[in-house]
Amino acid sequence: MTVDTIGLDAFRREVREWLAANMEPLPPGAARMAMEDPPPELVARSRVLQRRLFDAGYAGITYPKAYGGAGLSDAHERVFREESRAFVMPDFGGAGHVMFGPIGRSMLAHASPEFLERHIPPILSGEALWCQFYSEPEAGSDLAGIRTTATRDGEHWVIKGSKIWSTGAHHADWAMCLARTDWDVPKHRGLTWFAVPTRAPGVTVRPIRQINGGTGFCEEFLDDVIVPDADIIGEVNAGWAVAQTMLVYERGAGESGTRPSEPRALAPDLVALARKVGRADDPVARQLIARAHINDFAQYHLGRRLSARISSSATPQPGLASYGKLAGGTLAPIRARIAVEIAGADVLLWEDGSDEPPAATGYLNGRMGSIAAGTNEMMRNGISERVLGLPREPSFDSNKPFSEVVRSARDWDGRVG
Repeated sequence: MTVDTIGLDAFRREVREWLAANMEPLPPGAARMAMEDPPPELVARSRVLQRRLFDAGYAGITYPKAYGGAGLSDAHERVFREESRAFVMPDFGGAGHVMFGPIGRSMLAHASPEFLERHIPPILSGEALWCQFYSEPEAGSDLAGIRTTATRDGEHWVIKGSKIWSTGAHHADWAMCLARTDWDVPKHRGLTWFAVPTRAPGVTVRPIRQINGGTGFCEEFLDDVIVPDADIIGEVNAGWAVAQTMLVYERGAGESGTRPSEPRALAPDLVALARKVGRADDPVARQLIARAHINDFAQYHLGRRLSARISSSATPQPGLASYGKLAGGTLAPIRARIAVEIAGADVLLWEDGSDEPPAATGYLNGRMGSIAAGTNEMMRNGISERVLGLPREPSFDSNKPFSEVVRSARDWDGRVG
């Protein structure tokens, strides 16, 4: 693109022409399905395609121009997604969603200009893939209770600990890592974010085999990993503010968390499934498909409304973002069950060597959305306390030094009082 601003109609025409001239169209009848854990060869190919988008100005459409983006609006981003649906596009799996959404947006909100100049252009060009070193074996729902420690050593930090459930870490070049830098303050006040190369000495990444056979998540071990001051994201001991921004995007707020376009077609995947098993005219199957479509439509517009509300605020709104996350965690299992009710047990069977069927994957992973990035119960708590103003749940550790909290937990004998 050669202009600073461009109307949506002109932008759409420009995008159509560029895609037709530079990107491979999908085969007739094929639909682009984002893979949870793409194979290494697809990741390598996607880096090439991402570079092509970057060079043309179509990577990071809503990112600032100063850091390699196009500096355009969410509406321009939606136009590009709509027009690109018929073409083969970069697919980094779940890692791509995390990288361009929660990670990139949190960096833009909190990192220094020098940090952004070094790291954002490689993200947008596909040169550097990022993941999150976030949750830990003993700190999932209570994210502020992490125990991975970063200790200052001159102008460097030494990080020790372990992380888990990191999406796409085995493909990533860098990780955005949360560590505890002060144990003598309450748990929310002693956290700091670091940029950590995943191949740095002392970093071990191990894929986790999941129920569907994939390895989209990983666990990591950090043994005396050296990180310089220049790779701190935000301020030392102010990492909880960065985490709040990240959670807003991770829970589906913002343009990165919405569908590319309004789901006007009647649940195409379920319609195709019903035709495959000979139930396209079955009134029970048709009613199930209608239910799924209504839920898809409602969830899309809820996401759009939340995105508009949150983007108009000068501060993160994790309470509002909880509505979108709760909707996904509630409706995903319902939709997964609908596919099974339409096709029966056969939906979970497929020929060796065939592509993994989305219906089977959806059923096996149906409960993931109600747990990952915060459980449904946590979302309800966030809505009740932060949005509706109801009393907070009692907390025994929020105002105690975290070192005291850990010591008390270690010495607790099970008795109350």
